Amino acid sequence: MKHHAMVSEHCWPARRLAGVLLFACMLAMALLAGTAWAEEETAAEENAAESADAWPKGHYPLPERGDVVGEDYIVEAQGGETLLDIARAHNVGYEEIRRANPDVSVWLPGEGTEVLIPGRFILPPVEREGMVINVAELRLYYYPPTREGETPRVETYPIGIGREGFDTPLGKTKTTMRLKDPAWYPPRSVREEAAARGETAPAVVPPGPDNPLGRHAILLDIPGYLIHGTNQPDGVGMRASRGCVRMFPEDIESIFDRVPVGMQVHLINQPIKAGWDGDTPYVQAYQALEEQEAGMAALMETLAMLERDEEEPTVPLNYEMLRELLENPTGEVIALTPAPAPAPEPEKEAEKEESLLWDELAV
Repeated sequence: MKHHAMVSEHCWPARRLAGVLLFACMLAMALLAGTAWAEEETAAEENAAESADAWPKGHYPLPERGDVVGEDYIVEAQGGETLLDIARAHNVGYEEIRRANPDVSVWLPGEGTEVLIPGRFILPPVEREGMVINVAELRLYYYPPTREGETPRVETYPIGIGREGFDTPLGKTKTTMRLKDPAWYPPRSVREEAAARGETAPAVVPPGPDNPLGRHAILLDIPGYLIHGTNQPDGVGMRASRGCVRMFPEDIESIFDRVPVGMQVHLINQPIKAGWDGDTPYVQAYQALEEQEAGMAALMETLAMLERDEEEPTVPLNYEMLRELLENPTGEVIALTPAPAPAPEPEKEAEKEESLLWDELAV
């Protein structure tokens, strides 16, 4: 027994040491697991950020709340590129780049010249489904269908629309067919214009560099109207077509296979857009296609777009700034920040200081 007692006395420190080692091992494993989990979470966040950064220009996560996407930013002109080259590379059209850079030469901005890219947009005030084409804005918004687990998003592209006398139609329609390398059959108006010049328009223009439809066309359920590419990309971002919607060749190619037949297409004429980003109200106004005064109707329409739910905080609007934006539309996304409090008049300020002085002397 004494021998066993001695063995027990010798073994107890060993058992205690084993327990300490086991606890230390478990603690180390927990710390390693926590570190690994933190690293995985950080990596996931970084991958998500990289994934968002890797999205093509003009693609944005759809805001869960709010109406504003994108950001304006500045680039420097390189070599002999034109303002139109820069616009195309950054997903904006002719009118947009001109409005944003009125003092920059269109054909030769010059090496190192700073060019503002107007890349911030208020989403149109209609249902976010299918395609929305805002002719006043010269821009198309595409809300692609997403699978479970995918981030809902919006893609936006500059477009060209019908020139005066060939207005692009408005209303809801749908896509009916997709054509790769379409042939173009000149309409009667083209044939008549050619005849007036003493020329004969061809009966059909086959696919190729002379085809004004480009290589991709999406037909609409409006006879004679379609969304298509172009062999004259400089016309994207202005009123230059015969009523159809033009896109840069690379833009329509990017959506061509993803736009299903039967998708809703909503054509609107919305020169004034308004919405929220957090608790800040914003307005984006464009020149109306027709003569239209920025009167009370435009003001009331804008205020209606900025109505909020009762549980959301009330934000004071700068009505003077809103009036200025409606009268002088620039296409910029402008925050309607509250007007600053008027500075006190010098005489009133002096009177206030004198009154405070008398109050101190009277104590």
